[in-house]
Amino acid sequence: MFLPAQASAAAAGSKGPPAVQGGGVGPPGFGKGPPFSTRTTGTAAVPGLRSGGAGSSRCRPPMASFRVRQYRDQDYEAVRSLYARGLLEHVPASYRLLLRSARAQLALLVLFAAVRAAAGSWLLALAAVALAMAATWPLVRAVWVFYVKNALSTDLGDIEGSYMRAPDSCFWVAEAGGAVVGMVAVAPPQIAAERGTALELLRMSVSKEYRGRGVSKALCGEVLRFARARGYGAVVLATSMVQVAAQRVYERHGFRKVGFFRFSLLSDLLGIWNFRYRCDLPGGPADPPR
Repeated sequence: MFLPAQASAAAAGSKGPPAVQGGGVGPPGFGKGPPFSTRTTGTAAVPGLRSGGAGSSRCRPPMASFRVRQYRDQDYEAVRSLYARGLLEHVPASYRLLLRSARAQLALLVLFAAVRAAAGSWLLALAAVALAMAATWPLVRAVWVFYVKNALSTDLGDIEGSYMRAPDSCFWVAEAGGAVVGMVAVAPPQIAAERGTALELLRMSVSKEYRGRGVSKALCGEVLRFARARGYGAVVLATSMVQVAAQRVYERHGFRKVGFFRFSLLSDLLGIWNFRYRCDLPGGPADPPR
């Protein structure tokens, strides 16, 4: 999972991409709407076991439960580590996307032809292409490293101040077996036109071992309920073009793609863009909540 739903915050210089829920009233200072309770949302099946028919307890897979709760101080290092790992996982996909692009293939073809004509050697021409491809990898990785460093040095450097004590903001983690396996945040958007009528989903990330088990669904649901409880009419987010699984999760929750943007000059040169999503909440106000 925010690339993170998250790169729009970095571009704007902002806070920047399912279990049994434990009760808990939202932290003070939110200002809008009734107190918010963190609730549990589901369980996750242990992989590698096949389920049997109804009534076949012997074949029924055991369920690994997890819960969604609000962030605590002791989660600090686990949250930062989870976010960094999740973002850097997208480097290989971004690299493949770049090499498949028409612009990159044309550049490699021109390089091959130029070296072949200048040196008169097929071997040197192929070596030049291989060298160019190898040199591109650290550039692609630098895009994601830049975004991770930006997040860790801004809002994820002070999670309490950025989310737990800030108005209309909150931060949740998904916990399983005493470990943090997922995270998500919400805060007012940095785009001026969206402020007052929408909140922004940020920093969504789920541990690789728990993907596909409903954790993302549970975390996304917490953000939507939080925004609805405070009278907001929409939730917005951003996610990179390579985070296809995250896009599917958001679209299943009613988010629709409303635009795209770059989050750095280097990402633009490499053809790595971010998508902007929006989910309009039922019965949401057209004007800022009061």
